[in-house]
Amino acid sequence: MRKIKVLVVDDSLVFREVLARGISTDPYIEVVAKAVDPFDARDKILEYSPDVMTCDIEMPKMNGIEFIKRLLPQYPLPVVVVSSVSMAVFEAMKAGAVDFVTKPNVQSVQDVHGFIHELIQKIKVAANAKVSRLSTQSKTNMVEEGASMEGSLIAIGASTGGTEAVFRILKDLPTQMPGIVIAQHIPPVFSRMFADRLNNSTQMQVKEAETGDYVDQGSVLIAPGGQHMRLKKFGNRYRAECFEGEKVNGHCPSIDVLFESVAKEVGKSAIGVILTGMGYDGSKGLLSMRRRGARTIGQDEQTSVVYGMPKVAFEIGAVEKQVSLDTMAQALVSILGNRD
Repeated sequence: MRKIKVLVVDDSLVFREVLARGISTDPYIEVVAKAVDPFDARDKILEYSPDVMTCDIEMPKMNGIEFIKRLLPQYPLPVVVVSSVSMAVFEAMKAGAVDFVTKPNVQSVQDVHGFIHELIQKIKVAANAKVSRLSTQSKTNMVEEGASMEGSLIAIGASTGGTEAVFRILKDLPTQMPGIVIAQHIPPVFSRMFADRLNNSTQMQVKEAETGDYVDQGSVLIAPGGQHMRLKKFGNRYRAECFEGEKVNGHCPSIDVLFESVAKEVGKSAIGVILTGMGYDGSKGLLSMRRRGARTIGQDEQTSVVYGMPKVAFEIGAVEKQVSLDTMAQALVSILGNRD
């Protein structure tokens, strides 16, 4: 395995060195260059042809979001954004970045160590990611009059590239959809920001889930970062339970935890969706859903930023049908419209 060539872009000399030295400790990563701003980075990209770029958002001369917007159409380079806690990371994802990590407290050795470990993992995922500018045009057909929503529920799992994929799906869905629950691999704090962004930019009522929340028509619950989420049936309704626990398949929240509960509690009235992401989280849970009679959909390879989770799910028979991100919302509407 050849080393992944990384370009580090940050205007802070101290942080630039901490980051570069930290990720260079991994035997499969080589920092080929460091840049102080987007214009310096552009020259280094041409000179060193890196495989992955890490990029700050707040920089002089041009911010990271604008830089990514201008860069990717010419140089489709995987970008991992390194930023403070801010809504700006979702704008960076929308611009085409693959993933993000939160800047640590440089005074804390433990924080820096955890940050470096996380960044190394995300660089390795990004090196295999697909960078593309997909169409944002809505292609959804509205739900037909009389389509039954009662008892239905949609469960979605996503990882790398998933924040933008989930947004793309929800913005195309009509408000009369059944309740939706989502497990997105995302850090604490950012899960609430993610929910707020979706609530403000789609027709759905979206919130970060709390124990006791019910999954109602037109509403979306996002699993909180650092906690698992599962569903329990109460009468004709489904209620969320959020709890701390060990990582499952390397993640908390885990998609498998959510999907297994949906398989048990909702059964054939559910629809399961597995989106872009590295690894195999969600595949076994989706298979359990399908075995219980649920309909299941997987994102296709062409539109996945990382075709890992959907691929594993498809290979073990958990995915009934693979569809593109552009037609995912339409596929959900079609399934609902053709139910008994």
